[in-house]
Amino acid sequence: MNMTPLAFLQNLNTPEIIMIGAVVLLFFGAKRMPELFKSFGKSVREFKKATSGIEDDIRTAMDVDVESKPVKRKPLGSDTEV
Repeated sequence: MNMTPLAFLQNLNTPEIIMIGAVVLLFFGAKRMPELFKSFGKSVREFKKATSGIEDDIRTAMDVDVESKPVKRKPLGSDTEV
């Protein structure tokens, strides 16, 4: 399960990115933009870390379930009558 984080950003072209940057600049101002992007980067890192941790837990649980189920086998010769 290798999903790209922030996949919705793949369809953005240069004019849309410039427009988003202008709106962010208008709302937050030039002085707050570096700390805003820094906190956004931290949030993305934490999100990636959390999702990879969940994926690892799921994979581990699936491996444990497969290994812990005993395989029932019939004794040899039980299918045929003598």
